[in-house]
Amino acid sequence: MESLLQGRGAVRKRLLFFILLGWALLIVGDRVSNVRLFQGAEIAMFTIALASIVLLTGYSGQVSLGSGAIMAVGGYAAALTITNLQTPIWFAFLMAVLVSATFGAVLGAAAARLSGPYLAGTTLALAVGVPALANQFNFLGGEQGIFFDVGFPPERFGSDFSQDKWFFWISSFLALVSIFITSNILKSRFGRTWQAIRANSLAAELAGIHANRMKILAFTLSSALAGLAGAVLGMNLSLVAPGAYPLSLSFALVTGAVLAGISSLPGVMLGAVILVAIPEIADLVAGGLGDSEKVTTHLPGLIVSVLLIISVIFTPNGPGENIRRILHKKSAH
Repeated sequence: MESLLQGRGAVRKRLLFFILLGWALLIVGDRVSNVRLFQGAEIAMFTIALASIVLLTGYSGQVSLGSGAIMAVGGYAAALTITNLQTPIWFAFLMAVLVSATFGAVLGAAAARLSGPYLAGTTLALAVGVPALANQFNFLGGEQGIFFDVGFPPERFGSDFSQDKWFFWISSFLALVSIFITSNILKSRFGRTWQAIRANSLAAELAGIHANRMKILAFTLSSALAGLAGAVLGMNLSLVAPGAYPLSLSFALVTGAVLAGISSLPGVMLGAVILVAIPEIADLVAGGLGDSEKVTTHLPGLIVSVLLIISVIFTPNGPGENIRRILHKKSAH
């Protein structure tokens, strides 16, 4: 009974924290330019996507390189829902979550039989194939994609309320809700079970845990988050197309997750900020090198690769995870 009360108290504290964080984001959103609002919406999108990797890889131990493909599934599901059914925004995002979760459950059933490089290779093939597959179907818009129109902000917000601020509000709200739900799941017995499977799958089986079922559940929930992130990306771009979910997106997400700390959910925002900052850094460097088009095109990918290599060599668990451990040690003393 005492542990149950403590658990409820922890949930209330997390809820209060997320409410205060949301209030702070509202205040910040009223004081920055449209460019920063767009970047804020990008950070929110990457935060959701990185949370999906933390859940899947950091907790259940399944390595996936196909996050970009699952994001594409969610993006197309949301865009097709709005385009064909003229539904409210919330229903389109709900469809993105449900379709991606279903896709992830099917993929997870196959992935549960694989591990290590075999699973990574399979999901990598998925990341290459799914966006290319969209080119083959007319109802998916081919290479040009589908226009993702969520409409203008409500008139009650006033004429000065920009579209970028509307996207920022939606993206931030979805990110806060997603991280709150994910944090509660990871703090529950599901999170502890996934950690046990990651540490020693055989020992977990001997303890009565059905490892394959739990791995499928992790893939399902992770895919739901990734699909939601894909829908948010489509909304921010007002377009869902194969080019919006390239293979480089999957690699960037893996890098962001490693930098954030692969098993550290609080670090996902740090990883998201880094991923959004990389193009700006690339532009500054390209400007110093003569603003060559080749440099501008390929430099972001190079920066992502270098960051991943450095992080794996010097901080295998990610800087975010190291910071979390330092703070935990200080609070323990």
